[in-house]
Amino acid sequence: MLVFWQLSIPHKLYFDEIHYIPAARALLYEGRLVNPEHPLLGKLILAASLQLLGDGPAGWRVPGALAGTWTLFAAMRALWFASCRRFATLAYGVLLATGFMLFVQSRIAMLDSFMLAFLATAVWQAAAACREPETGRWRLALTGVMLGLALGAKWNAAPLLPVFGLAFLAARLAAGRRRLLTSRRGWPVPGVSLLEAALWLGVVPLLVYAATFLPGYGLRDGIGTDLLSHNLWMAELQSSVVTAHTYQSSLSQWVLNTRPIWYLFEEVDGAWRGIVMLGNPFTALAGLPALAWCAWRGVRRRDMAALGVVVLYTVSVGFWLVADKPIQFFYHYLVPQLTLLAALALAADALWQRRRWRAAALAIPLASALLFAWFFPILGARPLAEVTTYERWMWLDSWR
Repeated sequence: MLVFWQLSIPHKLYFDEIHYIPAARALLYEGRLVNPEHPLLGKLILAASLQLLGDGPAGWRVPGALAGTWTLFAAMRALWFASCRRFATLAYGVLLATGFMLFVQSRIAMLDSFMLAFLATAVWQAAAACREPETGRWRLALTGVMLGLALGAKWNAAPLLPVFGLAFLAARLAAGRRRLLTSRRGWPVPGVSLLEAALWLGVVPLLVYAATFLPGYGLRDGIGTDLLSHNLWMAELQSSVVTAHTYQSSLSQWVLNTRPIWYLFEEVDGAWRGIVMLGNPFTALAGLPALAWCAWRGVRRRDMAALGVVVLYTVSVGFWLVADKPIQFFYHYLVPQLTLLAALALAADALWQRRRWRAAALAIPLASALLFAWFFPILGARPLAEVTTYERWMWLDSWR
């Protein structure tokens, strides 16, 4: 309800909407490819929304709001199937909803919300395949489809694509099966061989990703006839942006929550309004020791949920250490933040299991919710009394 409340404010394009909505308009009205450095799927979704809901704030932002809402649901289902811990799942929902970043990103017409929705669904289905092997085959197939769609929405999903297949391989290697490739016995999904898993988790994502470009073949200034060459060109465009930007940041600043982005700060719709892409000051830092605890628990106790969270966080963060993208921004931390908050939810659940620590366990999501309420005016573009009002939330000079 909070995501959709006054979603039309501001009534004009802001931040990266000025790139993606014109690209969607070009697709819809001119049959022309614009903003070619990004995959096609997210812009097609926006173009379809413009056709269905009109070229206005609703048409711009409703798809992202729906995708962000679905991300919350799918991420909670993923943690439930991974851990079967009720408190962890509920706490994760509160932490994710009040973690600032998903809320803010769900209210702007960018590609990231679609990528997050598909990626969260993929993790959900992969975890459910391990938990309910009688449905494992079709869930693995759906995992592959969702991974392909996530990559087709935005390349930020790329580092996580091989994780699922490699995890399946590692599990079978650990089981010591004599017929490694063809055996259908054992964890993670009994009844599915390694060869079949390679199909669902390796081949299907690539085929689905390729299929997302099919509408592009009929466009003016489209992708031509060689998809591989087009993707190489996209990669070249991504790495060619080297001009310094006011809001660029580094990985260490994302992790420490010290360099956010102001998506909006101006007088618009009759008042001064601001929208800041920032991590929740409490959970962004509390998640770091929780992540270390998950690493210990995953190795020492063989807790697969905790270990999986650590792997997903490490891979999604490590990607930005080697990515050929010189100019990086805080919103690139969206995927790691989803896993970081999952680690904090699992740590809170460990406290909940000890009766005398239950108050501390409840304090974690409560603190997150209270900070969300305090920062809400500059997360939801609420009218500010005057131009300097924003300073009450600027705890660090680097947040300005």
